[in-house]
Amino acid sequence: MELSSLVNPSVLSQPAYEPGKPIDDVARELGLDPRGIIKLASNENPFGPSPRALAAAHAALEQGQLYPDGGCYALRQRLAREWSLAPDQFVVGNGSNEILELLGHVFLRPGDDVVMGAPAFIVYKLVTLLFAARAVEVPLRDFGHDLERMSAAVTPRTKLVFVASPNNPTGVANAADDLVRFARGLPDHVVLVFDEAYAEYVENGPDMRPLIAEGRKILCLRTFSKIHGLAALRVGYGYGSVEMVRLLGRVRQPFNVNAIGQAAALAALDDTAFAERCRRDNRAGLAQLEAGLARLGVPTVASAANFLLAEVGDGAGAFAELQGKGVIVRPVASYGLPSYIRITVGTREQNDRLLAELERWLARGDRARPVT
Repeated sequence: MELSSLVNPSVLSQPAYEPGKPIDDVARELGLDPRGIIKLASNENPFGPSPRALAAAHAALEQGQLYPDGGCYALRQRLAREWSLAPDQFVVGNGSNEILELLGHVFLRPGDDVVMGAPAFIVYKLVTLLFAARAVEVPLRDFGHDLERMSAAVTPRTKLVFVASPNNPTGVANAADDLVRFARGLPDHVVLVFDEAYAEYVENGPDMRPLIAEGRKILCLRTFSKIHGLAALRVGYGYGSVEMVRLLGRVRQPFNVNAIGQAAALAALDDTAFAERCRRDNRAGLAQLEAGLARLGVPTVASAANFLLAEVGDGAGAFAELQGKGVIVRPVASYGLPSYIRITVGTREQNDRLLAELERWLARGDRARPVT
């Protein structure tokens, strides 16, 4: 008997997530010196981790023989002060990705519908398919979520609605008032999952806490991977009603968040100077890339995040060329955007190098022109 005959059928058809290539992998495959490679593919923080977080992580490692706090007590207490909510309104995960999977365990059954934008963060769809639910993908409008059409796509079979602002991979943030109006308009049988992974880069984003206080079924997601620079430690969290968090806790694995990550995240919340510097430098880097790409005749999508889409005509060709020169970007054909690449905002020097290598490739003319 083949092993595959024993497997849950939804697993056999489950698509796999393809992350951006690590620097060491690219160096090994292409024979490059890893010290000369820059990675602008995965929306990581080019300014490194929060210094306070780094010191706290080193200290926590000295107690590496001990299991972590399974309830993330200290981190939830600190998050409660940060957000003026109760500690039991927070669930902490091994990255916010784990919380997306917990939502599937709690709410999804075969035949349920899940509404999401297209393209949007691919894990929304992966989680939906994993639990044999149906992904109802609503095309974006001007690279942002079409909230009106998403509302119209909700039916009695809809269990979850995923909205990210800014959206990944497009970088577009919907207006705060529109998002709140959309949340208020959802029927009572629907859970809104509002993904705020890049919210720290946005000015005047929506505040869903009053709606949560009203009893609306909303879970907001945040991460320490982006502005706090802790992607390697995998710490994310969600906040919502006490009932929502308790339900997610029923399916959460014990010790799901390591002690080093908890300590670093706790310290990162107090490192406000670092976060503000990252915000400021990201704005400058985004402007640098937008101006440089405009000079090269490359259209871009106005971004509110720490990355932007650039329409280079042949996304796969640009990706391969840049990677061969030691500059890793993200091709987005898998998101239905074959003529684009996604570029993470880097340091000034990294952005300059990206623009220089892209200019050389464009000057050769051996690729499709952008469609504008």
